[in-house]
Amino acid sequence: MFSRFVDADNAPVVVRNLDRLAWGRLVSNACYRFAPPFVAVIARGFDVSVGQMGVALMIGEFAGLLSPFIGRRVDRANRVSAMAFGMSALFVGVVLAAVAPGIVVFTAAMFLLSAAKVVFDTALIVWINDHVPYERRGQVVGIIETSWALGLFVGVAAMGLVTAVVNWRAGFGLGAAAMALTGILIVRSLPRHEAHAPAATNTKARLPRNGWLVVAAFFMLLGAAQTVGIVFGPWFEDSFGFSSAAIVAVVVSMGVVELVGSIGSSRVVDAWGKEASVRRGTLVMLAACVLMLLGRGTAWVAVPMVVLFFLGFEFGIVCLLPVAANIVPAAGGVGLGTAVGAGTFGRAVMSSIATNLYDAVGPAGPAVLGAAMAVAAGALVTAYERSVSGNRS
Repeated sequence: MFSRFVDADNAPVVVRNLDRLAWGRLVSNACYRFAPPFVAVIARGFDVSVGQMGVALMIGEFAGLLSPFIGRRVDRANRVSAMAFGMSALFVGVVLAAVAPGIVVFTAAMFLLSAAKVVFDTALIVWINDHVPYERRGQVVGIIETSWALGLFVGVAAMGLVTAVVNWRAGFGLGAAAMALTGILIVRSLPRHEAHAPAATNTKARLPRNGWLVVAAFFMLLGAAQTVGIVFGPWFEDSFGFSSAAIVAVVVSMGVVELVGSIGSSRVVDAWGKEASVRRGTLVMLAACVLMLLGRGTAWVAVPMVVLFFLGFEFGIVCLLPVAANIVPAAGGVGLGTAVGAGTFGRAVMSSIATNLYDAVGPAGPAVLGAAMAVAAGALVTAYERSVSGNRS
């Protein structure tokens, strides 16, 4: 399904296993992305406010602060073993969320889920770095990252339908079962003897000064996405009377456009240039935020603009991933781990800020904040591109 969209002359081990890896990413993304659209539903289940649930998700996202450490460990580890560990911990986290008796245990489950996903994602991208040259990496990463959109379009939608019919605990249960199945398939298929760390990664690697611009861009880009993503569910419920089934319909729409963004990026990112492609994504996010701010009280304006916002985000973040993985070319896990850590920290901070901002002033606050962070991400990437060009000249 996925391998048909990459060039057949890529390394055979990549083409042969791309489908399994993408499906594993799809399921992990679905489990990770399930809570924010249904934050109001889960909050009612625990008899807490949306703001309190935002704090719980914020604490969970703080697991991303472990990313630099995880990245260094992955650089020195067997990639398949690291992926297996990450998927196993993901399964435990999702099960714990499904059976949590209260918000404290649920928060711990979100923390474990987030940390485990960093392990899995970093090991997967570094495995790709080991097998695909940088000049061709945008295409392969772009195809893998369609799983982010499909995780929403297929995974979260399926979990949401189970939530609408049964409850949100059953939704998490579906995710846990799928995670166990895909994890087994990946571990059984990937050759472990081709997944050891290269000798060069045994040296200590440090981020160059300009690499921190990419790290900051990750913080801004993922923070912007969380700012809008965590409030649109309560917003549409409060302002337009949307039910859980209606939220699922919005989630499906978001998944479709994110899929377009992922596929589009895989086809143009290497030709347009990775940094230029990121800038174009942030401009779409900015335009969507301005229009959703102006039409925040009208469903036929607000809903399409939220969907458009995530089209721009998906395009931008997929194009930024190979940049982050190449900050330290000989140690991709260091750059990627640090950048992902900053991004998840951005999501963590914005989980609380955005929900409390929504409680205080409504959707206008998150829309303005999301626009500002998108602009900042584009500016940081531009500064990085100029610094790299200056070093080469």
